[in-house]
Amino acid sequence: MTIDRAVLMFAGFMVLASLGLGFYVSAWWYLLTAFVGLNLMQASITGFCPAAMIFRKLGCRAGVAFK
Repeated sequence: MTIDRAVLMFAGFMVLASLGLGFYVSAWWYLLTAFVGLNLMQASITGFCPAAMIFRKLGCRAGVAFK
C-alpha cells in the first residue's frame, strides 16, 4: 500500500467514525469531521501531511502525492 492510499483510507475512516460518533454519542464529534476536512485541504495546498509522515515511518512506500 502506498502512502497516498493509506492517507485516503485513514481520512475516510476518520470521517465515517466521527459521523457515527456525532450521531450516536455527541454532536461535538462533528468537529473531528471538520478537522479532517481542513487538514485534507491544507495538505493539498502545502503538501505537508502529518498522517503521511506517520505512514512513512510505518514502512509504507512512497506514492505520487506524498514523497
